[in-house]
Amino acid sequence: MYNPLFSKFRFLFQEMVTVNMGPLYYALDHVYGALCHRTKISPQFFSRGWGGSKLELLERVINQLFPEVEGRNWPPPTLVQPNWKTVWESKDACLREGVFRTPCDEVLLNALPPESHIARVAFLSPKSQQPQKMACVVHLAGTGDHSFERRLRLGGPLLKENIATMVLESPFYGRRRPMLQRGSKLLCVSDLLLLGRATIEEARSLLHWLDYEAGFGKMGICGLSMGGVHAAMVGSLHPTPIATLPFLSPHSAVVAFCEGVLKHATAWEALREDLAVLTLEEARERMRNVLSLTDVTRFPIPKNPNAVIFVAATDDGYIPKHSVMELQKAWPGSEVRWVSGGHVSSYLLHNGEFRKAIVDGLDRLQWKESPL
Repeated sequence: MYNPLFSKFRFLFQEMVTVNMGPLYYALDHVYGALCHRTKISPQFFSRGWGGSKLELLERVINQLFPEVEGRNWPPPTLVQPNWKTVWESKDACLREGVFRTPCDEVLLNALPPESHIARVAFLSPKSQQPQKMACVVHLAGTGDHSFERRLRLGGPLLKENIATMVLESPFYGRRRPMLQRGSKLLCVSDLLLLGRATIEEARSLLHWLDYEAGFGKMGICGLSMGGVHAAMVGSLHPTPIATLPFLSPHSAVVAFCEGVLKHATAWEALREDLAVLTLEEARERMRNVLSLTDVTRFPIPKNPNAVIFVAATDDGYIPKHSVMELQKAWPGSEVRWVSGGHVSSYLLHNGEFRKAIVDGLDRLQWKESPL
């Protein structure tokens, strides 16, 4: 969740790490949230309502993916072939950027805005080893992360560990943002479901490419906040064991928009009017029902739950502790690691812990056997 205001808070947070701030980190999340979401600096989420028939279509499509037999109806990933160009190359590493048409089926493609039809990806890889002796982790975007920069900075130091970084630009973000959308404030609730479903399909396809085309020996998926929710879903659906690394993530978007700081950034009055109900509580109940579709605990347990590491913050104003523990309970064998701080401060100060989780999760995987 990138925002220029982070730079103004960075020095303050760095001073605070020398003392025990405890629950004050929680308060700082709310201060930051108030500055970003409760002023007129930016619009609210879902200012144009629910999305009408598009939301009904998405609810129906997503519900069909959860039959009694877990995961049975999820289609296999589609192999994509990104068109690559080299951004820079040194004796030790190479950064490429690629584009590909989103692998979503025609129903989802028609629901997506035209700006989101073409996916963009950055690929930072070391040159010291062959792919079968290296690992690669796909990094998914958190709320407001419109560029490759932050995730490339997170993955860059891992080059020395022979770990490559692949960064996906989310639908509705960056160059894929619809013309009428301001910043990361999605116009309709249906856009949130579309963003998630398309991100999942694109990430699954990239992992498929890394496995079958590039031939990497180990793979992983990670993301922060919203990106961590999507990473957990992708990790659960991958047909072979991969490292799954959700950072500062809830078990469901219900938590973020109905319990955490983002509830103050939601256009509840517009949603109430669009739903044609009398009270805001009715609108909130409808939101809980819709966003229950994003509940990660409904997804299958990953093939190697020991390679699942959640990193959570002790005083997170966006993500309550109970939500993190629901994830661990749903996936026995997974690990939760706690860092001191809130959502915003942990985003700024704990990249070292995120990198360590990536390394440790990959270490818990077997190397893929090389083809003869």
